[in-house]
Amino acid sequence: MFSGTIPDEINKILEMAKTQNFTMSCDVETGQLLRVLAGSKPNGVFLELGTGAGVSTAWILDGMDKSSKIISVEMDEAVQHIARACIDDERVQFVAMDGGTFIEENLEKQFDFIFADTWPGKYYLLKETLSMVKTGGFYIVDDLKPVDSWPAEHREKVKDLVETLEGLKDFHIVRLDWSTGLILATKGDAS
Repeated sequence: MFSGTIPDEINKILEMAKTQNFTMSCDVETGQLLRVLAGSKPNGVFLELGTGAGVSTAWILDGMDKSSKIISVEMDEAVQHIARACIDDERVQFVAMDGGTFIEENLEKQFDFIFADTWPGKYYLLKETLSMVKTGGFYIVDDLKPVDSWPAEHREKVKDLVETLEGLKDFHIVRLDWSTGLILATKGDAS
């Protein structure tokens, strides 16, 4: 159930995404969760793997305080262009590159919040991505509920991801069986 307001940029983003036949934008429920989680990290440093057209970016920005920053990474420049055209906010840095390359080139960075909404950081380079989460930070993935159009091999990838995340010893996780299916993980103290 939706409560609250929708960030101003979202309608324009969705309109432009429709003209490019991009239909993979974040839903309202996931957006609300991202906004709430972003709001819990004042002066936070955030990473979004998979900008898409920018809907989830807008939700995250809506929850962030004025001193927080987000890096949003997308391989498809044409789709990310929608986000760049619709979101005018100095707190966001859009990076057009493969998410896997970004992860490999930035392993030393630490983030308060990582939303992995693409293959890198989710289905591969998971261990590396999790190492980039600060103690007390969040790792969030969505799109875990099966969809009829998924090929059998993708169902297996999702099943393996869920099992891997549920088996982590240094993260507390909760599986949310609503929206598109999410896992929210918080990194515990390593000591």
